[in-house]
Amino acid sequence: MSGLLDSLRIRQWPKNLLVLAGVAFSGQLFDRPQAIAAASAFGAFCLLSSAVYILNDVVDRSADRRHPLKRLRPIASGQVTVGRAVVVAAILLAGGMTWALQLDRKFATISALYFALMLSYTLVLKHAAVADVLVISSGFVLRAWAGAAVVHVRASPWLLTLTLLLALFLSLSKRRAELLHLARDARVHRRSLGDYDIAALNRLIGLIVTATLALYVAYAVNPHTIARFNTRAMLTVPFVVLGVTRYLYLMYRTAGGHDPSEHLLSDRPLLACVTLWAAVAVAAIYYF
Repeated sequence: MSGLLDSLRIRQWPKNLLVLAGVAFSGQLFDRPQAIAAASAFGAFCLLSSAVYILNDVVDRSADRRHPLKRLRPIASGQVTVGRAVVVAAILLAGGMTWALQLDRKFATISALYFALMLSYTLVLKHAAVADVLVISSGFVLRAWAGAAVVHVRASPWLLTLTLLLALFLSLSKRRAELLHLARDARVHRRSLGDYDIAALNRLIGLIVTATLALYVAYAVNPHTIARFNTRAMLTVPFVVLGVTRYLYLMYRTAGGHDPSEHLLSDRPLLACVTLWAAVAVAAIYYF
């Protein structure tokens, strides 16, 4: 049982909190029916993402056995059999899609698209450099879009674009960490890693970070944003800058970047930045 629970990668579920962005930024966070719908959408995405994680581990089990860390995963180590893992993934997929259909048809369509995209990544696209990080990042965009759909609000282009850029930053950081950790064995574990190099990744990360921060500031000072929140959105900018800077520090000085969820939960300065950003954003939307 513990092996199956580990295969669900529950520690990765915070990524699905992005589904709540729609209800939060539309001013409906304290509207009980809408909040329940958004929380249910989060639950459905947790089931779907866990199904993807299990199938990914099934497909990658041979390569994972040669990886210094992934060899300990339950499926790669033999703690969970392939047959049992596939059955559990099918149950999670059926449960997640049934739950999604009960919530909203558009939400269910986006959820199905998310699963199909992640399955294509697991089977094929993870081996194509650049395409791999674009697909992962698109998965985050679909989370944000689905969260808006379930509460019947228009997905903000600002939200979707910023989500894409931030996800690209985190995905490229992960590839960099993998290259550093695996060194010459990188291509053995994943073909696409052989098409990356540290110098190019550093340049891409710098470009994406610059674009992300510039776009966020542009959003904060946009006339439509000011019309809605006055200048209060500007109060969130320092926390975004500090959070991104802290992540860059972890990436360059401690060889981090391999797991954003782990960094968020274990690094107090980063957690503080994210928490304060969320608190100031909620206060700006609901209390001023």
